[in-house]
Formats: sequence, C-alpha cells, structure tokens
Amino acid sequence: MDLDALTAARRAEWARLDELSRSRHLSGAEVDELVARYRAASADLADAKTSIGRSVQGDHVSTMLARARLRLTGAPENVLRQIPRFFVLQLPAALYRVRWLTLAIALGFVAVATVVALWVSGDPALVASMGSRAQLEQYAENEFTDYYSENPAAVFAGTVWTNNAWIAAQCVLFGVTGIWPLMVLVQNAMGVGTAAAVMAAFDRADVFVLYILPHGLLELTSIFVAGAAGLQIFWAWVAPGPRTRGEALAAAGRSLATIAIGLVIALGVSGLIEGFVTAQPWPWPLKIGIGAAALGLFLAYMLIVGRRAHRLGETGDLTEYEAGTPTLVAG
Repeated sequence: MDLDALTAARRAEWARLDELSRSRHLSGAEVDELVARYRAASADLADAKTSIGRSVQGDHVSTMLARARLRLTGAPENVLRQIPRFFVLQLPAALYRVRWLTLAIALGFVAVATVVALWVSGDPALVASMGSRAQLEQYAENEFTDYYSENPAAVFAGTVWTNNAWIAAQCVLFGVTGIWPLMVLVQNAMGVGTAAAVMAAFDRADVFVLYILPHGLLELTSIFVAGAAGLQIFWAWVAPGPRTRGEALAAAGRSLATIAIGLVIALGVSGLIEGFVTAQPWPWPLKIGIGAAALGLFLAYMLIVGRRAHRLGETGDLTEYEAGTPTLVAG
C-alpha cells in the first residue's frame, strides 16, 4: 500500500470526519454522515496498520477516530456514579504520585523546625525579644493549652478545619508560582519551632509535644501533601517534556487539584481530633494513639490504595471523555 497516495486520496474525507466530530450540534443527516465516515476511516486505518504498521498518518487518523467515537458514544456520567471512581482511583492515584516529594518536604519541615527551636531556645536574648518574661510565661503555662479548650469543641474544630483547608488549597492552587508552597511551609515550620522554643524555655517542652501530636500527625502530613502537589504543578510548567507548557500545566492541574478535595476531608478529621480529643483529660497514649491511627489510615490509603490505582494506569486525571481527546506529541 502507498500510504502517501492513500493520504492524498482520503484527506478531504478525513477532514470532514474531523469537522463533524468537533461540531457541537449535528442534524440527523450529519449524524448518519459521521457514522459512515467513521466506518470508512476505521477501514482505512486497519488497512494501513496491516500493510505498514504504525505511522504518523495512522496516529493522526486514530486521534480523529477517538474524537468521533467520543462524539458518538460518549455521555456524561452521573455524578453519583463518579464518586466511587474518584475515591477508589483518581484521588489515591494523585496522592501516590506525590509520595516521595511529600517525604522530602516532611524531612525538610522537621529540620527547619528543629533548627529554629534549638537556635531560639539556646539564645536567651532571642527568647526575650518575643515579649516580656511574664507574657512568655503566661503563654507557656496557660495560653498554649487553653487554646484547645477556650471555645466549644464543635466551633473550634470547624474553625481549625476551615483555616487549614484554606492553607492546603492555596498550596495546590498557587503551586504554579513555585514560591507560595515553600513560603507557607517555611512559615509554618518556623512557627512550630518558635512555639517549641518558648515552651522549652519554661520547661514545658513535653507539654508542647503532647498537645501537638494527637492532631498534628495528620494535620501536618496533609499540609506536606498539599505543598508537594503545588510544587509538582510548578515543575510541570518548568519541565513540560514533549508537550507544550500549557498542556503540561493543564494535565498536572487536573490530576493534582483532586488532592485539594481529598485534603479537605483529611483536615476535617484532624480538626475533629483537635477539637474533641486533644484537650480531653484522657491518657496521653490514648490521645496520641488516635492521632497515629488517623495518620496510619491516611498513609495506607495514599500508598496501598494509591499503588493499586497507579498500577491500573490511573494518574488522577480526568477520563478521556471528561478531558477531551488527547493531542499527539512527538517523542
């Protein structure tokens, strides 16, 4: 078969097929024409693959056929039917993609917080610059722990959840800047380190750890994941590969923005722990155990369920019908 001759002979017919598949509104006659041209182009593609194998022209026709097939058979899924797929495939796959960057961010966060805590607590002048001794002592002895019980548990949990969810969403949505997630992470690490230093200065470091761990395990992990998602979106813009920057950014944004939705739920759980568990007069092993169990479930979902979704070819992106026919790229 002369592929160039076939292409020259069928170019107008293929162009008409592409035109019909892109049209928003088709009459009855145009639908019949689309079906006929779809069948003819499918036969052309089968002949070309049988005689020559894969070719640039064949890939072009395959893309047009995919678009036409979606135009003929695609139908928006019921929202309720999409929910199981989102939680079983899309969300865990997106979380699995950022697992190593999340670990790197967690290690960096702990390092920064530890350095700040040691630096501030080791210099009395720095501690004194944060306020008078009476003010700092009041913070260490009362204000730090009272913060968790001064408001009704439900109100406090809702406030914490809203604040943390907004921080996580910002990390993902503004991640394309490359600066915003780092700024949020560094500010939070310095804040944790400074608070730890003030508590340590008044021999209350144990209280700091005990009050932070129950809810902080899941809360901080969620912020790390948000930062990782934001930075990965930024990297898709910096190093798009064979795609254009716009296409790479759109794909990364679609697949990783799902993480923001998942983190709203995770941060809701950490907010409930902070509001209803942290301030309770229960044994500390029990309270920390609840926080550790919540983190364990999150990590199992991220790593075990996410790995399974990843092996099934999921990336967290939309389906072909939802996102549109992919564009061919070289390489």
